[in-house]
Amino acid sequence: MPFRDVLGHDRLTSLLKRSVAGGTLPPSLVFAGPSGVGKRKTALALAQAINCLSPEAGDACGRCTACTRIARGVHPDVLVIEPAETGVIRVDQVRDAIDRAGYRPFEGRRRVVIVDDADALMPQAQNALLKTLEEPPPSSVFVLVTSRPDVLLPTVRSRCPQLRFRRLAIDDIAAALIARGRSDAEARAVAASASGSLGRALEASAGDLLEAREIAQRVLAEAGSQHVPGRRLDTAKELHPKSPGSGAADRARLASQLRAMASLLRDAAVIATRADDGALANRDVRPALERLAPAYAGERGVRAFAAIDRALVALERNAGVKIVADWLVLQL
Repeated sequence: MPFRDVLGHDRLTSLLKRSVAGGTLPPSLVFAGPSGVGKRKTALALAQAINCLSPEAGDACGRCTACTRIARGVHPDVLVIEPAETGVIRVDQVRDAIDRAGYRPFEGRRRVVIVDDADALMPQAQNALLKTLEEPPPSSVFVLVTSRPDVLLPTVRSRCPQLRFRRLAIDDIAAALIARGRSDAEARAVAASASGSLGRALEASAGDLLEAREIAQRVLAEAGSQHVPGRRLDTAKELHPKSPGSGAADRARLASQLRAMASLLRDAAVIATRADDGALANRDVRPALERLAPAYAGERGVRAFAAIDRALVALERNAGVKIVADWLVLQL
């Protein structure tokens, strides 16, 4: 995938293209940002741009044997390190990559080592990388891809310039879904609930995301009109199943509902401030948004949005689904 095919990160890909074309690319980089926004694809696009046989102004052609082999994951000079089945990247994986990076490339211009989910690097593995990051081999480039850069050791972060990837625009995600065969209405509804992540939009079924938005809409409406704490807790039952499944699955389901709530609240604020309707992510449920807008106007909407953000953080830290759901509805 050349840089021109990377979705929604034109500023970053332009910077990388200029660096490749001008020979100023740093020997080590951190690609940081939310999950599913295209960081790994950009790292592979960088590997293609560096080793393309017919480069075009710092970008890869996408058609030569080097580009196609990198895309298929079989190029000898592009190494991708990923977490093992245990969910961590072990020190022996890193040492093997470092050993290989010390030699001249087999056939490319430079060897590219991509560490995907770099936050899964064990501390020993990060320490093993330090000397290489301090004195990188002249013919190698290291790219650490992570959604949690703060988990990396400060000594690792200090040696790698960081490129920050943002969440994708809803219009970009919707366009990508339409290109994959989704209807316009379905694509926009799914994109609105994907929290800026094309990966999440592609992984989750449209039915799951639409159901999450329906539940989020009902909970916001009921909590917005109910002032008795006990009855609000009854509302929380919408957010956790009567017959819970695995803890991870229930947390993922609630996280999807919370992201849908955040999206609906943003749209309600747009309507309340009479801003341009083009900014609405959930324009297909505008009547519901108009009913929510008065209930969550002003300070209450800000508090509700902040509570949702805190609830999502709690879920990431493995807090119980029922506890998070009950706490949240009392904050709305």
